[in-house]
Amino acid sequence: MGSMGVVGEEVQPRSYWRWSKQDFLPEESFQSWSTYRTALSQTGYRFKNRLISRSDDNNEIGELPKRSENDMKRCLTWWDLIWFGFGSVIGAGIFVLTGQETHDHAGPAIVLSYVASGVSAMLSVLCYTEFSVEVPVAGGAFAYLRIELGDFIAFITAGNILLEGFVGSAAVARSWTSYFTSLLNRPSNSLRIHTNLTEGFNLLDPIAVAVLTIAATIAMISTKKTSYLNWIASVVNNVLILFVIIAAFIHANPSNMKPFFPFGAKGVFQASAIVYFAYGGFDNIATMAEETKNPSRDIPIGLIGSMSIITVVYCLMAVSLPMMQKYTDIDRNAAYSVAFQSVGMTWAKYLVALGALKGMTTVLLVGTLGQARYITHIARAHMIPPWFALVHPKTGTPINATVLIVIPSACIALFSSLDVLAGLLSVSTLFIFMMMAVALLVRRYYVREITPQQHLLKLVIFLLIIIASSMGTSAYWGLNPNGWVGYVVTVPLWFFGTLAMAVFLPQQRSPKVWGVPLVPWLPSLSIATNIFLMGSLGYKAFERFGICTVVMLIYYVFFGLHATYDMAHKQDEPESLKVDDSNIREKAEP
Repeated sequence: MGSMGVVGEEVQPRSYWRWSKQDFLPEESFQSWSTYRTALSQTGYRFKNRLISRSDDNNEIGELPKRSENDMKRCLTWWDLIWFGFGSVIGAGIFVLTGQETHDHAGPAIVLSYVASGVSAMLSVLCYTEFSVEVPVAGGAFAYLRIELGDFIAFITAGNILLEGFVGSAAVARSWTSYFTSLLNRPSNSLRIHTNLTEGFNLLDPIAVAVLTIAATIAMISTKKTSYLNWIASVVNNVLILFVIIAAFIHANPSNMKPFFPFGAKGVFQASAIVYFAYGGFDNIATMAEETKNPSRDIPIGLIGSMSIITVVYCLMAVSLPMMQKYTDIDRNAAYSVAFQSVGMTWAKYLVALGALKGMTTVLLVGTLGQARYITHIARAHMIPPWFALVHPKTGTPINATVLIVIPSACIALFSSLDVLAGLLSVSTLFIFMMMAVALLVRRYYVREITPQQHLLKLVIFLLIIIASSMGTSAYWGLNPNGWVGYVVTVPLWFFGTLAMAVFLPQQRSPKVWGVPLVPWLPSLSIATNIFLMGSLGYKAFERFGICTVVMLIYYVFFGLHATYDMAHKQDEPESLKVDDSNIREKAEP
């Protein structure tokens, strides 16, 4: 698929590097101030239209990728995806957040925090796997929700995906600087620039900006070369992790594990909501479906295989840290390095720091790769300017989308500390995973023009019961963590809502290749666990999340709504009114 322009009788290839208004705002609503005012006057009608409009599998798989003008190169196998899983997930979460949350919230019980987060993450992995096999496109969660829950819900998800990408990359880059400082045996924050700005934003980090820029440049050059580099770095990192686990257990002091619950169960779940960030990168694998040779086979192996191993590794590392050093003495910024120093293995801290740096480097590489593909598909739907959807004809990578990731991430990394970023990121990640479970239930129990109206009504009621009871459980936990009366109401409600869906609603669709087992129980449990973990976060995280959501809605009302409305109605035009340019499509020149 190429992009061509017609000059007279000649067909002229369009350059990838172009900057015209039509490349950014081609929709009818933005052609003049007059058309824009007309569009704004129809905001209510258009919003209603987009609220109930849904895409379909064929559109997401067949039509939208054409808007990138060039295909991404199918060069990945299940082996690449497994290592992408390791590279995408193992990084800042386990090396930095483990120490932070062990010290502040969970104590030695941090392993239970990782178990709870791991179970919740695995439930989300199952949902992602079914969707990515059925709808193998670069859009990941955005494409899946656009099909099942509609355009508006997909936009809210798209905003959170962008937020997750910007904030996640910035958080990892900040952590990279912390471990680089430890590797050089310098004091914490000595490589950052101290300013008089508000606490949490007063330590400028130019090294983080440089690391982000380098990772983005590599990701833009070639997906397969990025895979090779990720594989090498991940092998080295896994060897070092194995060393950390063995050495830590050799120097373990069981007395350090007492008291096991110094902050109670509330601290365990509060830490679980934060360390969930450590599992968040797996969704990047789903976005590589367009570059995978055999998605129906390779993606399930890559997703489920890598996450199963990672969960075990995380739990072993979480146990080893407080056994090696008392939780009150753990360094919040470079926990494992300082812990080894405390048991006399001063030299080992350099290996740990090196391993952490390698892990964080691969997280940045794979994260940039995956987030750029999210952005590409979001731009294909015209929720952001379609210029960001373009795929370079030679590299087969979305260079413009990658640039959009790195610039905001670098700005955030320059100013914001890791603890400010982690809470906000966890809310966004948990929200997306919760919506994915909802979408999977809708996909199984509702098919347009086939499902009877009464069944649709029942589905909506049962979903509302599941979501409301989950919110009630989470709220009661936050208000009264030592109580039990509220659970007598909320937990049975969740159970009977799920049971009613299983008994009274026939499934309308069966997976073609691979599907989540025990539907509706596992997706319903995923909804409950994600909402519960969201409720365990502090109010400041929700304040920032709320502010970001308001900004997203303002953008949607003034731009995204009208762009997607125009494209949907242009797509619905009769074929006789469309210009047939299929005979002039060729590869675009770089």
